[in-house]
Amino acid sequence: MEKTRPGTGALDRTFRVSLILKGLDGVLELIGGLLLLLVTPEQIGALARFLTQHELAQDPHDVVANSLLHLTANLSGSASLFGAVYLLLHGAVKIVLVWAVLKEKLWAYPWMIAFLLVFIAYQAYRISVAFSWGMVLLTAFDIFIVWITWHEYRLRRAQSRMPVG
Repeated sequence: MEKTRPGTGALDRTFRVSLILKGLDGVLELIGGLLLLLVTPEQIGALARFLTQHELAQDPHDVVANSLLHLTANLSGSASLFGAVYLLLHGAVKIVLVWAVLKEKLWAYPWMIAFLLVFIAYQAYRISVAFSWGMVLLTAFDIFIVWITWHEYRLRRAQSRMPVG
């Protein structure tokens, strides 16, 4: 049975695609967290040097390559462990909430919104400390997800209160 409400088909599809993208992001975070647990900071640094050597040979001032090398050069064991735990927890929570919202579990909508609002606040802090267009775009996407989740939650809650008949 089709659950799409009249006039909201495109918004429903946008909502579902956005959630699926968020879920895939959660899967990537889980993979990243596992890799941080399994790979030493030294191995990460060696991989970064290998991946950037060709680009830096062509352009020694390449911003992305130099940023990657700087980031991996300063990676310590404790920072790697923190990153792994952060990514694993963040990814797992995201996957569970996305799954529950896609299954239209009403309890999951407010949790998804709250979860994203906490990370939006953290991302805003990160933007103020170290501006990055990537972080700005991620934050804008999260704000969109919060808005569309709130919209869908209100519709689903109203639907669940309607008498069946």
